Amino acid sequence: MYNCIKCGELVATGRHKLGYKTCLSCGDEEAKTKKHCVAPMHKSNYMLFTNAEDLKGINNKGGLIK
Repeated sequence: MYNCIKCGELVATGRHKLGYKTCLSCGDEEAKTKKHCVAPMHKSNYMLFTNAEDLKGINNKGGLIK
């Protein structure tokens, strides 16, 4: 078992092997602070945007206009 880098609680071995360094409760709190948006692109797929500035200027024809 490993200790959480935020609170010191124990982290399950399987969770640590997946690359998580936090316990479930600290990981849940961290996940709540992340924000993202999924936007459909014209005649294409959906794109994940984590920066709101990247959404500005994207029109429905696939071009980037700023």
